[in-house]
Amino acid sequence: MSRRGHYGFEKRRKADLQRAKQEAKRQRKVERAESGVTGPEIGEAQEAGPPPGMWEWFSPSRGRTVVAEAGARPETDPPDDWVLLTDVKPDSQPE
Repeated sequence: MSRRGHYGFEKRRKADLQRAKQEAKRQRKVERAESGVTGPEIGEAQEAGPPPGMWEWFSPSRGRTVVAEAGARPETDPPDDWVLLTDVKPDSQPE
């Protein structure tokens, strides 16, 4: 048995829905421009990185980050692939 064709009805219906969405979007944009309202304000940037006195480490094999005391490496279980993410002075590298 052959499949019946839609004669493009489905395509037209989708195109009509898309046009309606775009028109609603344009209307909202015009209303915001007329009223002078803008989107939500972006707050201040949050503090990134570990707290003072701590170092942040990343392990690609474990796929996670860990915060440890400054100057100390995290657990030494194999594989030992920890990478220091915290910016530190060259003379204060861990042993």
